Amino acid sequence: MKIQQNPKVKEKFDSYPPEVGVRLFELRELILETAQEINPKLEVSEELKWGEPAYLTKKGSTIRMDWKAKSPKQFAMYFNCNSRLVETFRVLYGDLFRYEKNRALLFELEEEIPKEEIKNCIRMALIYHQVKDKPLLGN
Repeated sequence: MKIQQNPKVKEKFDSYPPEVGVRLFELRELILETAQEINPKLEVSEELKWGEPAYLTKKGSTIRMDWKAKSPKQFAMYFNCNSRLVETFRVLYGDLFRYEKNRALLFELEEEIPKEEIKNCIRMALIYHQVKDKPLLGN
């Protein structure tokens, strides 16, 4: 897998409190691991969008992540609110995740992330434009 990295993303990760940076880096690793599983030749762009670490593939929808000081015990993974992604996650996973409208999955710093389920959500986002017309995005 090829990663196009923007050095400002590392600066952003370094700016988070250590306990937050570790959790967000965990999400980053799950994104890259999932991209590798989809296709070892998949190109992933890592950049800052709206000042937040963001990940995108040519056939996918942007995935962003961030932590806000106003909610210090929580971090989030954001998806395009005009996509069917979060709506589909709700149907597939119900109460397993906490949602912010049709745009994000919310996590507490102390909670364990359900890895297989979040990787499936990531997979749907990374190939979104290939599956957006399929029921449940191909699930």
